[in-house]
Amino acid sequence: MPQRLQGPVRIVGTGLLGTSIGLGLTSRGVEVQLADISPSQAALAADYGAGRLAAEGDDPELIIVAVPPDVTASVVAQELAGYPRALVTDVASVKAKPLKELRELGADVSRYLGTHPMAGKEHSGALSGSGDLFLGRPWVIAGHDDITYADGSLVDDLILDLGAVPFEMSVEDHDRSVALVSHVPQLVSSLMASLLKEAPHESLRLAGGGLRDVTRVAGSDPALWVQILSANASAVSELLRQFRGELDDVIAALDQQGEEGSLRGIADSLVHGNQGVTRLPGKHGTQTRFAKLLVKVDDRPGQLARLLTDIGDAGVNMEDVRLEHAEGSQYGVAEILILPESILELEGVLDELGWQVLG
Repeated sequence: MPQRLQGPVRIVGTGLLGTSIGLGLTSRGVEVQLADISPSQAALAADYGAGRLAAEGDDPELIIVAVPPDVTASVVAQELAGYPRALVTDVASVKAKPLKELRELGADVSRYLGTHPMAGKEHSGALSGSGDLFLGRPWVIAGHDDITYADGSLVDDLILDLGAVPFEMSVEDHDRSVALVSHVPQLVSSLMASLLKEAPHESLRLAGGGLRDVTRVAGSDPALWVQILSANASAVSELLRQFRGELDDVIAALDQQGEEGSLRGIADSLVHGNQGVTRLPGKHGTQTRFAKLLVKVDDRPGQLARLLTDIGDAGVNMEDVRLEHAEGSQYGVAEILILPESILELEGVLDELGWQVLG
């Protein structure tokens, strides 16, 4: 598919997102110009193929600002002033505050359109960059009254060229949404992980998939997240108060063990969680519940690949897979998610092929 963007494209900030955008665009033949407050960071991204270093006299058609949230507005304002022909976008994870600050600065927001790709990794920096980071991921376009759809069309081209899926939202709706699906989960994950600091080693040796799932993003950069959370403080604090209310109800029910209604209070909270998780979109955006099959996989080269090949040869469409290891064991457990109507068929096929199905 031919690229939509003709370029040149200037990227300011060569961390994970900036470098990944550069890698994705250069692979499609778009000229990318890289700039960063740290010359060595920009040079590193260029060495990895994300584009060339920006030079005086460059005249980009699109500028992408990929810097921390606390300086997003000031950098966008500089880029708007320095390149009066270009459309400027940013990829910060909050949208209302930068737009408000740009208006206060008197910037020409008729050439600014904020966006937010819902993609990332636990690790940051140019070394973590990947040109396919955005494939199939939602990418929010946060429109405002001072720019027309036609004037912002280059942003659509950028998103589609990188294989992402554009979603249009107001800046306010965006910030409320990411508080729910990203910012509060980050806090919950970090707070849960903080309980592990002084936990007995014997307890941690029992850790399985549940704990790892809850704490997966707890290793994220604290300095960056302080900026994100403070920039979206009102939406985050509102949700945290709701969460605290649910948590207080569970604590009260646990403290009232033996009293009438205490068990129902705990059960209701768990059922509400069941109801909530069923609303999460799955494959192709559908709300589908999958069956889970656990298969023992020996810790030897090629075993997981053989299992996946056997599943494909059986004509069963695998929706997701995860591999877990227990400490000290010489095997792992592959958790295979498939449609419920296929589980008996697949279990029989794997059993015939010598795989040990655990449940």
